Amino acid sequence: MSEDNLICSFCQKSRKDVSKMIVGAEKVTICNECVKLCNEILVEDKVKVNKKSIEANELLNPVDVKEHLDQHVIGQDQAKTILSVAVTNHYKRIMAPPEDLILEKSNVLILGPSGSGKTLLARTIADYLNVPFALADATTLTEAGYVGEDVENVITKLLSKAEGNIELAQKGIIFIDEIDKISRKAESTSITRDVSGEGVQQALLKMVEGTVCRVPPQGGRKHPDQQMVEIDTSNILFIVGGAFTQLEKVIKNKKGSGIGFGATLKVSDDQSLLKNVQPDDLMKHGLIPEFVGRFSIITNVNALSEPQLVQILTQPKNALVKQYQYMFGLDNIKLTFTKESLLAIAKKARELKTNARGLKNILDKLLLPYQYEAGEMKRNKVKEIVINGDVVSHNKDAELIFKTNEKLQKQNTQ
Repeated sequence: MSEDNLICSFCQKSRKDVSKMIVGAEKVTICNECVKLCNEILVEDKVKVNKKSIEANELLNPVDVKEHLDQHVIGQDQAKTILSVAVTNHYKRIMAPPEDLILEKSNVLILGPSGSGKTLLARTIADYLNVPFALADATTLTEAGYVGEDVENVITKLLSKAEGNIELAQKGIIFIDEIDKISRKAESTSITRDVSGEGVQQALLKMVEGTVCRVPPQGGRKHPDQQMVEIDTSNILFIVGGAFTQLEKVIKNKKGSGIGFGATLKVSDDQSLLKNVQPDDLMKHGLIPEFVGRFSIITNVNALSEPQLVQILTQPKNALVKQYQYMFGLDNIKLTFTKESLLAIAKKARELKTNARGLKNILDKLLLPYQYEAGEMKRNKVKEIVINGDVVSHNKDAELIFKTNEKLQKQNTQ
């Protein structure tokens, strides 16, 4: 059959009536117009599935949300409980709006050290709800017209995660990290504008409270000839987080200390100080009152203990140890960590003060030589690599166990 005589098996149009004809097995053909139509049908079906999954969560139960968080996030029970209730109320407000009153939106502010699970909490909840989730860094944001990212770009990221579906994006979650870095600068003699501090807070106010933003669908700066998309942020849940490293000092000074020989000295753990944070403490840190007022729910996460870091290594569904064991398993090599080695890794992470974020860095450095030589060890019939406490603490060699039950100390190439 000549190319001119080809007929689309779906719409029966001839090759002359379309711009492209694709021929498959058994001379089955499809034209470019049917391909486009099929793609549109698939997109519509995906949107319906996502919409259905959100609507199915109308009767969300905070207990169920927290149980899901427990499977992925170690510790931080108070923050998980507060966040579960906040998210449940937010989506109940969307799915079952009252007729005779307006339910105000409750955005969330999470305080706590880096690497303690702030971003993971927000991302895990978004995955559970099957809603779009966008992550932004406050340090890159500036007022419109200045070098840096416009505040509206966080909405563009959410729209991108929703694959361009506006209705889905308007029910998503946005997490803005490093929010403490946009604190208002102290009064000084400088005549320059505070475009990355108070300016960003002012720009975020309306967006967080609920407004219609006109954003470029592909991101970037706005310009007059560009096509814009309107996004209503009224039902977008904003969660912001920050380390607020100086906030403990503010709270300590607020509590004061005893004076005189008979006074009782107040000794407080820094981890418990953030539990007592009040809006005026955040204002002293440099957040403007209007911005603080947009976040009615304030909670905190604590620095992780060594036992919790060990749990992070082994217990969650995507635990780091499981990830590395899978990678070595592809070469038919079993990777084993002793209890002492896990404690040593946790201790190192505590010393680095990077919490869970430092665990992967430690493991990458520790296992790099063995990953590099995994292929060679496979050929030499190595069946197991045993990481003990000395490998982590004293840079000793890991124990290699061969299929012939011979034991050999691998020379450490670090």
